[in-house]
This record gives sequence, structure tokens and C-alpha cells, in this order.
Amino acid sequence: MEEREIREKLIRALDVLVQNDVFLLSNNVNERSISHRLAVYLENEFPNWHVDCEYNRAIENPKRLNIEEIDSESTDTNGKTVFPDIIVHRRGEQNNLLVVEMKKTTSNIPDDFDYLKLQAFKAQLGYRFAVFIKMKTMPNDTGYNDPVWF
Repeated sequence: MEEREIREKLIRALDVLVQNDVFLLSNNVNERSISHRLAVYLENEFPNWHVDCEYNRAIENPKRLNIEEIDSESTDTNGKTVFPDIIVHRRGEQNNLLVVEMKKTTSNIPDDFDYLKLQAFKAQLGYRFAVFIKMKTMPNDTGYNDPVWF
């Protein structure tokens, strides 16, 4: 699948999310609720792939990245277990197409760690495409900022 096609599919799914789920955005609901709805729309765009939220497996093993978490107190020296917001992949295979990290514009947490995770997903876990999406979640300002691709 070409990069252009992946980008078009994502934008279509985001546009459907904004159109169908403005209530979630304008009421600043939990990020997981918003990412779940995007995953539903991505399933329509990627019918021959699995689309999962918070999926923490690399085949049978826990999905781990070797990155330093900000303010982490973990003693895990073999990499951090990660739960990407959304992935498009083939379960049980090493066939990872797209990883999506989302954040709301109302979040006070810097985007830097999400950027590091996305770069690591590509470098360490073989995702072909990685994208960061910032959702606008204010009563009079809903939608999304331009996705940042890695």
C-alpha cells in the first residue's frame, strides 16, 4: 500500500469521526473514547487488516520499546511495555502497517514522548507508517490538527 493511499484513508476516517462524533470532541471526553471511534472508522478504510486499540502484543509476546519514559519509576530494563492508541496490522504476524498516537488539544502533557514512541515503533517494531494526531476538543473548536507523520 502506498503512503498516499494510507494518508487518504486516515483523513477520510478522521473526517467521519469529526462529522459523526462531534459530541465526543465538543465535550472533551476521554481520549480512549475518541481513539476507539477513530478505530471503528479505520476498520472501514482497511477491510483486509485488523484495527486494534491499546494492543500490547508483538505476536505472542508483550510489545516493548527501548525508550526512556519521562518521569518513569519502572525498573524494567528490557524495554517499556507499550499500548499504542490504534494500530493497523495483521494479528499473529510481523506485518505492521500503521500506528497512531492521539492526544487532545486540552492535554497538558507535551507531545515529545509520543513522537519518540512513534519513531521507536517504526525503528524497533517495523511499522511502515506512524502518525501523531492532535484532536481539537473544545465546545466551539472541534476537529483535528494536521497529522504529523513519521
